Amino acid sequence: MSDALVLPCSSCGRLNRVPAARLADVPTCSACGSRLLGAGPAELGPDAFARFTERSDLPVVVDFWAPWCAPCRAMAPQFEAATRALAGRAILCKVNTEDHPSIAQAHRIGAIPTVVVFRHGREVARHAGAVSASQLETWLEPHL
Repeated sequence: MSDALVLPCSSCGRLNRVPAARLADVPTCSACGSRLLGAGPAELGPDAFARFTERSDLPVVVDFWAPWCAPCRAMAPQFEAATRALAGRAILCKVNTEDHPSIAQAHRIGAIPTVVVFRHGREVARHAGAVSASQLETWLEPHL
């Protein structure tokens, strides 16, 4: 891991450089002051999706979901809990496949919920189906 990591802000989109040693200090965006890690999963549209998955130095974990999907709704609080537990090790985000079908199609999402791990724009892991926060954290461990 380098001395400084690039972390995108989910509120304003700015890319921030954060010293690796300060990740546990609740870093905030240099432009808008929002928390960069652990504040809950960021909701991503097309522009933010590209910025997060391609530019973040931390792994980006994306939950592809839809509001009509009961397993997706059941997993939402679990995913949010994992966001806090994994702060500083990964950035957890959500993509509403109803609002952004082009993102889901581009990443061959055939079932929801599906969780995909990205590193510098490349998919490195995928899991379909609802899971608890602890199951998600265990599954993610080798990819962090």
